[in-house]
Amino acid sequence: MRVGIGYDAHKLIPGKGMYLGGVFFECDYSIEAFSDGDVIIHALIDSLLGAAALGDIGSLFPSKDTENKDISSTLLLNQVIDLLDSKNYKVINVDITLIAETPKISGKTDPIINSLSKSLRVEKNCISCKATTTDGLGFEGERKGIACQTISLIEKKD
Repeated sequence: MRVGIGYDAHKLIPGKGMYLGGVFFECDYSIEAFSDGDVIIHALIDSLLGAAALGDIGSLFPSKDTENKDISSTLLLNQVIDLLDSKNYKVINVDITLIAETPKISGKTDPIINSLSKSLRVEKNCISCKATTTDGLGFEGERKGIACQTISLIEKKD
């Protein structure tokens, strides 16, 4: 078994919502990013790639590549799972912690888990998704940014 840790953060800007874990959340903010800026999936990709020692999201999907402009992070995650599959790895479980004042995802994590379980090719009970605030501290607390940490466990297939 192999474990990987991922982290991502993006600037918040006034807007109409954002993608988190492949699900659109309406709110008064959007994420400033080259792709769709889905911090959950970006952190998840880094934790999966780290677990398999396959680099990071920036090396696989560089922001200098115009094909990645406004790309769906779910599409990127599907490509990473295909890569892991080609290396004979499977996902065992993932643990996700969103760090944000907004949007509130408490009570709304089921759609994220449903979306990610399809991409990760795992049962829903293999995904933990939760959120925390910083009680007004730091860029997340001041609603200047949003962040996510993930841990992924993978293993070689039989």
